[in-house]
Order: sequence, then structure tokens, then C-alpha cells
Amino acid sequence: MEHYIAALDLGTTSNRCIIFDRQARIVGLDQKEHRQIFPQPGWVEHDPLEIWHNAGEVIRGALARAGIGGERIAALGITNQRETTVVWDRRSGRPFGNAIVWQCTRTDAICRRLAAEGGQDRFREKTGLPIATYFSGPKVRWILDQMPDARQDAALGRALFGTIESWIIWWLTGGPQGGAHVSDVTNASRTLLMNIDTLSWDEEILAALDIPAAMLPAIVPSSDERPWGHTRADGPLGAAVPVCGALGDQQAALVGQACFGPGEAKNTYGTGCFLLLNTGTAAVRSRHGLLTTVGYQRRGHRPVYCLEGAIAVTGSLVQWLRDNLGLIQSAAEIETLAASVADNGGAYIVPAFSGLFAPYWRSDARGVIAGLTRYITKAHLARAVLEATAYQTLDVVAAMQKDSGVPLNSLKVDGGMVANDLLMQFQADVLEVPVIRPRITETTALGAAYAAGLAVGFWSGLDELKANWAVDKTWHPRMGAGQREKGVAAWRKAVQRTLDWVE
Repeated sequence: MEHYIAALDLGTTSNRCIIFDRQARIVGLDQKEHRQIFPQPGWVEHDPLEIWHNAGEVIRGALARAGIGGERIAALGITNQRETTVVWDRRSGRPFGNAIVWQCTRTDAICRRLAAEGGQDRFREKTGLPIATYFSGPKVRWILDQMPDARQDAALGRALFGTIESWIIWWLTGGPQGGAHVSDVTNASRTLLMNIDTLSWDEEILAALDIPAAMLPAIVPSSDERPWGHTRADGPLGAAVPVCGALGDQQAALVGQACFGPGEAKNTYGTGCFLLLNTGTAAVRSRHGLLTTVGYQRRGHRPVYCLEGAIAVTGSLVQWLRDNLGLIQSAAEIETLAASVADNGGAYIVPAFSGLFAPYWRSDARGVIAGLTRYITKAHLARAVLEATAYQTLDVVAAMQKDSGVPLNSLKVDGGMVANDLLMQFQADVLEVPVIRPRITETTALGAAYAAGLAVGFWSGLDELKANWAVDKTWHPRMGAGQREKGVAAWRKAVQRTLDWVE
């Protein structure tokens, strides 16, 4: 009887379950969106119970589409939107409010206080991260400050903190009846609470943030031969399946793209954009605004580290054009509209909706549309939206090359926006390197499947995973140097216009 690996992809806008066979082919897939909750400007929330409910639905849906039962699943891997923070009651499973999403800026005052006492890079040597609203630690502090019940229960060990993979693993493996409370090293490395050298929670940082250690999950490898637990027979899989693989979504895409060697890089084009460069078993501290993060770890092996450039708004800028401005009816329409003009007409959009992430880290920035004239049409704006993604990626690549000293020879790409030929060609043009799309573009879910499959011996090792990777399409640069330099200079001028907006 043939077995398969299931991957649960817990994204920012939707949950998906994808079932893969041994050749990494998709045999079943189901997806469901969840609500984006905006209580006030700059605040972003999700309902954790909705995410758990939808996770069950997509697992059952993927099994049904594959025409198999849960007993045919050899292992379950999970990948997730990172940094999004949930605090819940271990006795009932009830959250102490909505999840605070990674994009949310409500912790700005907490971050400014922390930075005032020791600078924005106060914890960078230990964590690889600057102090920023992006990360989970300040979100936990905000919840404990705003919800006295949560702080009281946290001190007694009754309130649990986790990012989304922790929350779902806890429920899948039993919830209040003994669910596993774990976080894999890649997600733990995004909390601002973990020492990236020792892979353990840092007592000094916990004290500075006033977060009780009792509420934190156990830190585990991304691919673990010792399962953290098994799914329950009365749960969505309907069988006892080992849960033994977990990776934050961007690290999962790195694994799914088989970027196992130092110097290999991938960029994922989703809600935001995330470029990761494998630096091997050395944690390289950035001096140019990048993040040092754990790429993945297999039990019994040293962790592999990455430099990461995180861009907050890329795919969500297309959503904004659709939902807030009504200039397109569907996301797919943007390419046709943008292609109807030869260039951006001199318009540049810098989508600093919640400040600028890498390499600037400016929470005071807000979005601008620069260079507007009467000549500009909605087609020019559509083109400027796509170009903003490519230009933001260029800023990250430039910082990455300064930090690593490793020149970028090509860029592997994945995520929803890589179906957009106009964007991918423009990306190759501004980077001046080939942009390569793999045959399997569901690399995030595939990375989670690989983590779980390696743990149970479903795949023999990294060489077998590399053999599964194949090129679908390559875009080569073809823009003239003068045109490129003019565009980049105008983009950087537009970025400067976003700064110092929020006092």
C-alpha cells in the first residue's frame, strides 16, 4: 500500500493541506482563506480558533481529493506564517484574544522603550535580529500587559505562548488532553527571545521583556526522528500520524527549493517577499539591515543558518490595488493591465504601509506614490505595483552581498507571484542575474513535507530531495544599463520620501 506525506501550510491569508508522493508530486490539495481583522490603523489580527477549524477542513478536503484515508499518511509536516503570536489557556484551549499578526505595528511603543535602553541592535548579537514590531517577543509582552488574566495565568504556567505552528501542533496532538507544546528552531529564531548559537530561550531577554519562561514551548529540531506527538484518531486525519516536521514558511521554501549549500538563495513572492541566503553552519551577523535566522536543523545535525531580507508588502500591494482602490477585479488581471503600457510613466509606489522592513527597518515610514502627473493611468500604477516588488528585492540583494561577500549568480523564485512573467522579467532586469522558477512551485508546503518525510525515512536524504528539483522557466536580464540605473535612482529617491512620516 503506497504511503504519502501531508503538509499543512498555515499562511497569512489561508490554510492549505497538500499531500505529496515520493516524487514530490501533488496528489491532493485543499485550501481555505481566513479573515484578516484590522481593529485600527496598523493593527492586524487573526482568529486562532478559525485557523484551527480551517486546518481541520483542509486536511479532510485534501484526503478526499487524493481519495485516501489518514492511515496512508506516513508523517505530517507543518509550515506557517512566522512571528504571528497566540497566547492561550492550556486547560481549555481558549485564546486570550485574537492572534497578533507579524505585520501588526501595535508594539511600536514597547520596541521604542527597549531600543532606548540599549539601541535597536541591543539583542542582535544573541538573536540575529533588530528590535522591531515584526517579531513575537514584543507581541507577547503586549498581550501580558493588556490582559491581566493572561499575565496571572502565565506566571502559574497555565497560559501558553506559541507561533501558529505551536498552536496547531498542540491541538493536533491532543490540545488540553496532553497536546505537545513545541516550537521548531526556525520559528523560535523569529521570536527575539532565542539565542541562535545555543538554540535556547535567553533568560536575560525574557527578563527585559518580563515574559515568564513557563509559558514558552520546548524548542525542537525542524526535522525530528522523535515525533512530538501523533494526531488523534478522532481528529481531522482520522488516524495516528506522527507530527515530526515543522519550518517557518520562508525556511520551508528554502528546503523545498533544495538550497542546501552555502551561497544558494531563494526568494518567495507571497503576501510579503522573503529572500534567504544559505550561509552554512555559520551564523553571519548582518551589518546592513538583514536578519540572521536558522534555516533548518535535522536532529543530530548542526543547524544551518541564513541571512534573510524580509519585505512586508508585495502580494498584499496587489490586493490593496484590487480591494481598496478597485482598479482590478482579480489579482491575475494586474499583469494584463501593467503590460498595456511600456513603462511606469514615471510613477513609483513604495508600500510602507506598516513601515519599511529590510534593509531599512523604519517603523516611522508610510507608503507613498511618487512622480504623479496627469499622464499617469491605472495601467501605470499597476506597473508601479509590480516594479515595487522587484525594487524592494534589489535593495535586499544589495545588502546581502555586502554582508556575505557572496555575489548572487542567479535567484530561485517561488510563491504566488512567480506566475507573473512581467514581474519575473523585470526582476531579472534590475538584479542583472537569471531568475529561475522550479517545476514544483509549491515549495513552502514541499519543504514542510521534506522535513517530516526525512524524519521517518520516507526520503533517504538531501541528495534524493535535490534530485526532485527541476527548472520550469528561466528569465534572463535584457534591460540596458542606462535604463536600469535611471529606474533604480528614482526608486531610491521615492523610498526617501516615505521616511519620518509618523512622529
